[in-house]
Amino acid sequence: MHYTGTVYRNPYWPTEPLLEVTQGCTHNSCKFCTMYKGVPFRMSPTEWIEEDLQELAAIYPHTDHIQLISGNPLCMKFEYLDSIFDLIHKYLPKVKNIYMQARVTDLKSKTLEELKILKDKGMKEISLGIESGDDWTLDRINKGYHAEDILEQCHKLEDAGIHYWMTFLNGVAGREHSHEHAVNSAKIFNQCRPDLVGTAGLTLFPGTPLLEEAKRGEFTPLSEKEMLIELRTFFEHLEIDTHLITHHTVATNLSGTNFQQNKKLILEKLNYEIDYIDEEKLSWYRRLKRTLQ
Repeated sequence: MHYTGTVYRNPYWPTEPLLEVTQGCTHNSCKFCTMYKGVPFRMSPTEWIEEDLQELAAIYPHTDHIQLISGNPLCMKFEYLDSIFDLIHKYLPKVKNIYMQARVTDLKSKTLEELKILKDKGMKEISLGIESGDDWTLDRINKGYHAEDILEQCHKLEDAGIHYWMTFLNGVAGREHSHEHAVNSAKIFNQCRPDLVGTAGLTLFPGTPLLEEAKRGEFTPLSEKEMLIELRTFFEHLEIDTHLITHHTVATNLSGTNFQQNKKLILEKLNYEIDYIDEEKLSWYRRLKRTLQ
């Protein structure tokens, strides 16, 4: 297999087989991320992809799913991505679901008709690293798009019949803009129909611009308690019914289905954590983290 570096995959999707079709991330400029630092973006040569599919066919001949990596494979031009889907079906004819991560900007270059074709060939669900629905925050962390772009592209996915996940990055606006980040993100999420909302807590990794800004006093990280308060604000304003995953955010597992049905209980658990938080223990957990995924 042509795995050219650290392999990142969505652990909530089937984690094998994995097919690397790109290396790195086209944007690679988010101020909180080191996943692809020093990794120039490139598309995998078609011959690599075909060789890997031949190998996967020998190991997983009956698989009905596959996850494409690395950073944001949906960035590729439709024609090339479409040809990769055809190769997948050639060597793994039982595949029905093709999973991948994506950036909002990847969708801009795809027409509704092209997305429908990809959906019919297996791209029934993707994961979007939204992080925030607040324009100030999106600019602050250099995401490369704004709230109106999120709405436009998510509605396009809905029109194409493609399911999608959205992420909220707890703490990424710092103390300076925490409340606005939570409230405005919920407002944008409420105008979309994600199958799942995932929340993650900001960790300032070595080598990130955000950590350097924090050292210079230009960014004020939230304490663990403030992170929980911000998360509570986001949930208080979140009005859609969706699945929820609170990965590497809080010690209490808030994940589950039917968010609206369980919203009262989720807020009660958060309130309990806020009132009885063990700041030192949670800070220790966060220091153990080495990567976003």
